[in-house]
Amino acid sequence: MVEYKLQVTTGDMKNGGTWDHVFITLFGAEGQKERTELDNFGPDFTTGTTGTYTIKSNSSLGKLLLVKVEKDPFIFFPEDEWYCSKIVVTTPEGEVILFPCNRWISRGEHVELRGGRAMKVFEEEHPLLIDHRKNELMHKQSMYNGAELKLRGMIGSMENWETFEDLKKIFLFKKTPMSEYVTEHWKEDDFYGSQFLNGINPNVIKRCSELPPNFPVTEEMVKPFLDEGASLKREMEKGNIFLYDQKKMEGIPTRVYDGEPLPLTPGLCLFYVNTEKKLMPIAIQLHQQPSEQNPIFLPSDPETDWLLAKMFIKNADAMDHEAVHHLMCTHFIAEVYAIATLRCFPVIHPLYKLLIPHFRDTLDINTGGRKILLGPDGIFTSLGCEGMIELMRRSHTETTYSSVCLPENITARGLESIPNFYYRDDGLKLWTIINSFVKAVVEYYYPTDTEVHKDTELQEWISEIFTHGLLENKGFPACFHTTEELIRFITVVIFTVSVQHAAVNNGQFDYHYWMPNGTLLLHKPPPTTKGQTSMKTILESLPNVGEAVAFSALLWILSNKYTDNVHLGEYPEERFDEPAPKQMIKEFQAELSYLGEEIAYRNLQLEVPYTYLHPDNVESSITI
Repeated sequence: MVEYKLQVTTGDMKNGGTWDHVFITLFGAEGQKERTELDNFGPDFTTGTTGTYTIKSNSSLGKLLLVKVEKDPFIFFPEDEWYCSKIVVTTPEGEVILFPCNRWISRGEHVELRGGRAMKVFEEEHPLLIDHRKNELMHKQSMYNGAELKLRGMIGSMENWETFEDLKKIFLFKKTPMSEYVTEHWKEDDFYGSQFLNGINPNVIKRCSELPPNFPVTEEMVKPFLDEGASLKREMEKGNIFLYDQKKMEGIPTRVYDGEPLPLTPGLCLFYVNTEKKLMPIAIQLHQQPSEQNPIFLPSDPETDWLLAKMFIKNADAMDHEAVHHLMCTHFIAEVYAIATLRCFPVIHPLYKLLIPHFRDTLDINTGGRKILLGPDGIFTSLGCEGMIELMRRSHTETTYSSVCLPENITARGLESIPNFYYRDDGLKLWTIINSFVKAVVEYYYPTDTEVHKDTELQEWISEIFTHGLLENKGFPACFHTTEELIRFITVVIFTVSVQHAAVNNGQFDYHYWMPNGTLLLHKPPPTTKGQTSMKTILESLPNVGEAVAFSALLWILSNKYTDNVHLGEYPEERFDEPAPKQMIKEFQAELSYLGEEIAYRNLQLEVPYTYLHPDNVESSITI
């Protein structure tokens, strides 16, 4: 007679325990132990506990392959789901094997758990495990569908604002230090410029070495706003001029309001980095084609003209941020990665173990988000954003592989040396840390390129992402030939769902709570001549009271922090059984901790701290 010792852990979430009868069947290479109930004296599977059980067998089962878990009703109790975190089995031979579960189990289910080290498909040898792997993938592929981005088909008061003081009455009890700073400084040109580096959309400006022909800014126009003795031509040559071109906004449909489509301007904004290392807006044109009715606005124009021109640039930027850089480039692309991972990798696959924590709650939040944000009665639609789907469609066709790889993105936009660009500084350091972690894990399981080529599940995974999700966009891999290619892509995935989402999501309330600083809707058309605007014009252009309240409420929800957050580097659900990847995770966490200390120290020196990419503020997955 031999004994198998089992440690069974119940999750610590609310109602994770069960009163039901739990049964275990052990499968080994040399036989199986029949269905056995786990039962100690008193309550067994209570929330957040680990119970120890002994299963006796007449002889050893050989190498332990699978553990099957079942649950039957306790007398006449109603359905009582149980969250099993893991089962650790100590065999008669002294081997300790982790069988991760991390799921809810219902009555009537037969849940078969794989244990031991992570396995690639070509490493499987035992017929039972080969069949189990095939059956698991068939089941998952029937459950998870729709990996293709469906971009092809996809509160009250109507009163206007009387004064800017009225705007401050929204959410008097819910403010942040940053939202209050924005309220006080939103009109200032240096703060306006800084938002395109360290605000919620640091993805759009590019170095400008030559003005586009449809933006006829002259030396005489901007000379007063350059440093003494400087010229526009020389500053472009020195790399101090930057451009935000909103051409893709041209022709985007908008909501009809009072019989007229709401305005949306495909503008151009020119920026200058002065000797004080501040990024300053120096010229704005609100439509793509220059004309007498489309003047170039300058900081020397009447205050309200310049202010309104900046607001129209930020209005289009807010749409671009929300539709493209937030929803499409993080939420929806993460959904593609998540579904492909669920469909193509069995739970024993090393890349499943590595990636699945980074998709926690993403499918749930996206399903609800589509209805709330983009449905017929969605908040964005009611706020005048019917063109968001069209904007996503246009932007998706322009997305390239290099544009989602931060180091290449920064280089392509010519932003390697622009000062005070903390999104770049923190983002590149996080990219390096993530890449080092991914490299260690991938090279442990794929020591040569041959392993990458032989892994048919891996090749199916990237093929599904390429074909159904990325719609064969430029530069994205359709297959993997080398470990280097695999490391780069896995780095992109983890960076996107953690760091990039934090950068474009976490500051939404901070920067857009104060409606004039960035709104998805402006009611009045843009000015066509100078000297015709007033503060009354600006107030009438803003969303009405009901629209503003609804939008502010949404921003608060999107930027809120919850108590069950899992930060980048945290892996509360134990999945790896081998010591090597466990040590790699510890080293990953240590590097993130060091970076957090560095960022915190730097922020102490800044008037406007950049906190969104501090590791303590970066979630491991998209959950909001």
